[in-house]
Amino acid sequence: MIIDCHGHYTTAPPALATWRDRQIAALTDPSAIPARADLNISDDELRETIEPNQLRLMDERGIDLTVFSPRASFMAHHIGDFHTSSTWAAICNELCHRISQLYPKRFAPAAMLPQSPGVDPATCIPELTRCVEDFGAVALNLNPDPSGGHWTAPPLTDRSWYPLYEKMIEYDIPAMIHVSTSVNPAFHTTGAHYLNADTTAFMQLVQGDLFTDFPTLRLVIPHGGGAVPYHWGRFRGLAMALGKPPLEQHVLDNVYFDTCVYHQPGSDLLYEVIPTRNILFASEMIGAVRDIDPCTGRHFDDTRRYAEAAGLPAHDLAAVQEHNARTVYPRLDTLLKRQGR
Repeated sequence: MIIDCHGHYTTAPPALATWRDRQIAALTDPSAIPARADLNISDDELRETIEPNQLRLMDERGIDLTVFSPRASFMAHHIGDFHTSSTWAAICNELCHRISQLYPKRFAPAAMLPQSPGVDPATCIPELTRCVEDFGAVALNLNPDPSGGHWTAPPLTDRSWYPLYEKMIEYDIPAMIHVSTSVNPAFHTTGAHYLNADTTAFMQLVQGDLFTDFPTLRLVIPHGGGAVPYHWGRFRGLAMALGKPPLEQHVLDNVYFDTCVYHQPGSDLLYEVIPTRNILFASEMIGAVRDIDPCTGRHFDDTRRYAEAAGLPAHDLAAVQEHNARTVYPRLDTLLKRQGR
């Protein structure tokens, strides 16, 4: 089967954005704050947003299952305070759970955390617990920059993150390191901030010794790892200069990269540089890049074609498209086995 480890609910009903606008407006007028009960989205409305969009493309491209999380740019942890983020995360996570219930063999939920700038990451644990225990979440999204492009949070190796890591290990659940909207005009959200964050997160992990403290922690860096595969020699050299072990020992037992790279040469580079065991198939559709590439006549984000044209041996291709995800996401593997897959 083919597992897409990186999907977001980018086509949610307009009522969700309308409720969010009301929530944001209430930050300056607390009397206008909306109740969670004010948001009413039926199962039929969810079907109307999924079937002609994500599900249609999954069928056309032969993708069997998508790990599905709230829209990354909508996380917007910089808005309001922890209470704002907590309410918003709960609503978005519930919608992804409902999608997974409507299409249990096509979507598995992943959790958004209610992060907030300057707030102890441990405050996210109750929502993480709820999503795993009540909603069956198989992964979570962890934002290394809740400030929205100003990078006020400590690096991922800082001990302030440790309570989250401890809970992840308890649940045997990985995190995708994924930022949200940039409000810094110097960084375009999807063209700069996302890729900067992927590269920055990897370098933080190279600089630190996080996996000495958490040898079973698993982190997925999306978008092909940002600049990491392209500059693998630089990172190897920097690790040496910092007195760290080779990257294969220092980070690659714990860090994985997805295949959200939207042209063949870039995909080929990823497959050539990064060990196959560290690559997870993903497309992030319907996401940042939605158009058809005039050079190929295919959608930029149809990443299955790039994987199958990369010349991988059959067993390596199967590892990328299925088996690595089962290893990195044990709760997903358990879910699939329960379904007889």
